[in-house]
Amino acid sequence: MPEHTTRLDTTRHTGRVVVVTGAASGIGRATAARLACEGATVVASDVDAERLDSLVTRMEAGGHRCHAVLADVSVEDDVARVVDAAMEHGPVQLLANVAGIGDGMLPVGDVDDDTWDAVMATNLTGPMRLCRRVVPLMKQRGAGAVVNISSVAGLGGGAGGAAYTASKHAVIGLTRSIAYLYGPDGVRCNAVCPGGVKTRIGRTAKPRVPWAWDRLQAAMARNPGFVEADRIATVVSWLGSDDASFVNGAVVSADGGWMAA
Repeated sequence: MPEHTTRLDTTRHTGRVVVVTGAASGIGRATAARLACEGATVVASDVDAERLDSLVTRMEAGGHRCHAVLADVSVEDDVARVVDAAMEHGPVQLLANVAGIGDGMLPVGDVDDDTWDAVMATNLTGPMRLCRRVVPLMKQRGAGAVVNISSVAGLGGGAGGAAYTASKHAVIGLTRSIAYLYGPDGVRCNAVCPGGVKTRIGRTAKPRVPWAWDRLQAAMARNPGFVEADRIATVVSWLGSDDASFVNGAVVSADGGWMAA
């Protein structure tokens, strides 16, 4: 069974088809596991085949419905495959855009084009392309929910490098645009801004410019701590459920009060 740190509502998403990106680890894995345990049919995507398969094996062993699609959200053809795979199980009722990478905390004077392009492709263009395919289908049905993972770096300038910070601010803008334009059609879109979470993003977030990292410490010092990813997954589950039926265009901080200082 999955390891959960918060209470499960085992019927909250019964009968729903959901897509979760970045599902092999961290917040994505915790979200996929939670939604499956709450009754959803989960289509889980990631670039890490081994960890993705282990998630599916674990969920199926518990009697839950979880299907793996090896995909890179920065590749448009892969995005199409994810959505097509989900639609084999029915209309997508919840899209959780979780996949993301860091930028080595690079300030704008040091960021290279490859880093900038990779971060934008994964953190912003990928979610946009998934929304571009899924949201119109939700509009046709008159119902659906999207939850985008932003970051505390989307609320200020002291929690990441230039590319990561810009991408996470842009995710909030994308979220609000969808919420405003598609809300009257029954489609809700909200963003979650996690703070310190125990994930594998550290592989791409390791500081590469000492002076910039030193300067970021003032903001980082306010972080109240790192939590298990399921603490964020439960927020995603709630925002994607009927319990949050009147919540649209919200930017929800899940940071333990980090940005309140």
